[in-house]
Amino acid sequence: MIIGVDVGPTGTDAVLLDGGGTGGVTGGSRALRAVRVPSLPGDAVGSLVAAVEALPRELRARASQLAVGLRVADRALAERAGLAHVGVLRIGGEAADTVRPLFGWPAELRDAVCAGTANVAGGGGLGPRDGAPLDRDAVARFGAELAGRAEAFAVCAVFAPADGTQEREAAGILRAEAGADVPVVLSGEIGSLGLLRRENATVLDAALCLLVARVADELTAALPLLGLAPGAAVLVTRHDGTLMSLDHLRRQPGLSLGSGPACTIRGAGLLGGVRDAVVADIGERRARVGALTAGYPQEAGPGGRIGGVPVSLRVPELLTVGAAAHRDLAEAVDRMQPAAGRLPVVLVGGGADSVPGRALPGCDVVRPEHGGVAGAFGAAASPVGGHHERIVRAGPGRRLDAVRDEVRDLARAGAVRAGADPRRVRTLLEPDLTVPYLPGALLLRARAFGPPLPL
Repeated sequence: MIIGVDVGPTGTDAVLLDGGGTGGVTGGSRALRAVRVPSLPGDAVGSLVAAVEALPRELRARASQLAVGLRVADRALAERAGLAHVGVLRIGGEAADTVRPLFGWPAELRDAVCAGTANVAGGGGLGPRDGAPLDRDAVARFGAELAGRAEAFAVCAVFAPADGTQEREAAGILRAEAGADVPVVLSGEIGSLGLLRRENATVLDAALCLLVARVADELTAALPLLGLAPGAAVLVTRHDGTLMSLDHLRRQPGLSLGSGPACTIRGAGLLGGVRDAVVADIGERRARVGALTAGYPQEAGPGGRIGGVPVSLRVPELLTVGAAAHRDLAEAVDRMQPAAGRLPVVLVGGGADSVPGRALPGCDVVRPEHGGVAGAFGAAASPVGGHHERIVRAGPGRRLDAVRDEVRDLARAGAVRAGADPRRVRTLLEPDLTVPYLPGALLLRARAFGPPLPL
């Protein structure tokens, strides 16, 4: 048995699946029970407990896995509440001084998060000779200045995903000046090469770290109340439609941003029996439209944003319209269709039945059973995931196949760190991409999936 929970702003859905021994990584799971309870305002864990307790006790006592979509990170950004004050350290000096840190953020969010910023000399490159030495004294001054004011630090160095040495060195200096217990988040562990979006994602991670750690503690303390099987695995949703352990959530809380829509899109595809589709999640006031590609949410392009902030996270591409605006819904569906051919449209959510078939002319409309709990189903029936990417210079004598194998191995290691069973992880190498601002450079990417490690 597998339990999936999706904690929404007004209602919390829970679904109990017969996993069929698959660990939730295939579409063969059957929904045995589905419930919906009112969400408790400001209490995600209390809402989860109420939803799980609404499932039959004798069945949940056989559940070996609980997968949860909490959505607390997205809500904190939307409400500007519960966020840590972050000191933002950029390492790049004059070479990275064109746009200041937190540029383009919504003013209220920036004011809620920012404890201070600095740009110090340093930064790496694609090769050992491409960087500049770190200004350690400037890092120490910044740490001392924000001691007692910053609740966390975000460190972002030029080319850190290729070489994170200076970020790690700066983190040690900041802890020495501001306190060993102050969280320090490093951008090389968060995002891709682009400086501003990676920096933004790192700051969001730092801003969320205290809130998410508290919620993870509350969830851990509440587990004995749920009556699950002894040693049941507890996982949370992440923004690419996969899962991660509570420990991994503590390390990278930003991975939960956008996870609600991601698991709804994936759940819609599993419930509808399709791997490629347009998905419309119809709520009471709004409808969100996304796309499903090979069983997972289609990622937003370079313009992806969270809370109005451009980020380098693999969040799903979404269009939002009014739930009752059927013409706008049809236009959003058309915009999500591929250039060639027409994909089926899967309607899910509590308001799916309010959309007449004639509102989407020319579309094969699918209304799956249990579509009202697609997010909870997507959480329960998804694997633990991981990914890795690396930028390399292509050229004569460069053995790219060996580098691709290493990227694939690191994606697999990421899935294992997130809680996957190392014996059952499979990897997928994604197509190479050229890097527009680095002639001769390629972006190599890989993803990994697997069921959770049994406890």
